[in-house]
Amino acid sequence: MKQDKKTIFFCKECGYESPKWSGFCPICKAPNSFVEAPAAPAGRKGGLSASVSYADRAVPVRLEDITSEQAERYHTGSGELDRVLGGGLLPGSLVLTGGDPGIGKSTLLLQVCRNLAHAGQKVLYVSGEESLKQLKLRADRLGRFDGDIRFLCETDIDRILTLMQEEKPQIVVIDSIQTMYTPQAASAPGSVTQVRECTNLILNTAKSLNTSVFIVGHVTKDGVVAGPKILEHMVDTVLYFEGDRHASYRILRGVKNRFGASGEIAVFEMRSEGLKEIPNPSAYMLSGRPENTSGSVISCVTEGTRPLLLEVQALIARSNYGQGRRTATGADYNRVALLLAVLEKRLNVSLSDCDAFVNITGGLKVNDPALDLAMVLALYSSFRNMTVPADLMVFGEVGLAGEVRSVSLAKERVQEAARLGFTTCVLPKSSLGADLNARGMKLVGVANIEEALTVLRKMP
Repeated sequence: MKQDKKTIFFCKECGYESPKWSGFCPICKAPNSFVEAPAAPAGRKGGLSASVSYADRAVPVRLEDITSEQAERYHTGSGELDRVLGGGLLPGSLVLTGGDPGIGKSTLLLQVCRNLAHAGQKVLYVSGEESLKQLKLRADRLGRFDGDIRFLCETDIDRILTLMQEEKPQIVVIDSIQTMYTPQAASAPGSVTQVRECTNLILNTAKSLNTSVFIVGHVTKDGVVAGPKILEHMVDTVLYFEGDRHASYRILRGVKNRFGASGEIAVFEMRSEGLKEIPNPSAYMLSGRPENTSGSVISCVTEGTRPLLLEVQALIARSNYGQGRRTATGADYNRVALLLAVLEKRLNVSLSDCDAFVNITGGLKVNDPALDLAMVLALYSSFRNMTVPADLMVFGEVGLAGEVRSVSLAKERVQEAARLGFTTCVLPKSSLGADLNARGMKLVGVANIEEALTVLRKMP
């Protein structure tokens, strides 16, 4: 294929740019995804940004000259979302929201815009994917809209920024950044260059106008935001929607937050009238759990500063082949394989010819090491066909020697279990020294997995 030296190709799936065409993308492995980018505008030289006059240049200031007054945050009308954002939406912040198609990103932001407009804020919703009639149909499903909220269908970021400077809205939603383009960049919408430059222009305008901006970002097959990784570094907050779009629950996770704790989650339920927040996610995650069944253990993980109870399910079955399979859903596969090896070595349990399945209910993907002890007990319970009491909660990290190590936020985990009616908690012995304030709960400290199994056998 004859190519011009200035020709640039980019991947439609992930935005990767290349000086030559290829049959598949080396990043996302998508076949036949490279397309040719449009040529650069004639006469354009240098960088994308315009020249800055001397009067407009920023000047350095002393630390004592900077005021540290806390800005008043906007309340989005959702207590769960406000907690993930660090107490509310900060003026002038840039929030990136990503998630799978159909997970509810646009629905949530449209609800937030309705609540903010009802509270008196001036809101601008910019859609590059839906027409005004489609937005009207979505808004009618969510309920009544009042207040100063306006809708715009536009993909030229320069026109959008000009409108922001004229109207000066307090809240702006860009849905989505992959559909936006600036004529100054020599590439198609969705490419790395366009996403980076459009975000940079939005960032500069939002900071200068003190306007809060929500940016919707498409995700790749791996579940990360499409485009350059620098996109997540440029924004102030990164939110990810998780969960099965065919199920009713949605989990909003704060991956990055410059103005609050990262790792916080909010749980929503998708209904016909929109997303409804779940204020008690622990009870929601435990609803429908089986009773008097082997291989089921309740544990507690922490997402940010929030303790969350969930059910760990395990199934051990004889394999029809010479070597057993290992499957993990919601938990780290390598961690499950490690715990199975610890069981075989420290308890003399032969599992090499058995299939082992571990499942974390609720659709969560958990990396908390406090889940180790619960997975060990669930695997052993399924192997021996033992029933774990329904009022027992377990947490603790398991080492290669079979020891049970302490984990962080032990007090919060115990209090969350006591609040939901659990009467017994098996935890690391080293965590008993802290003031756990169990409120009548029986605390059993164990030093290794042998002691934990002894406690389990003695329980009725």
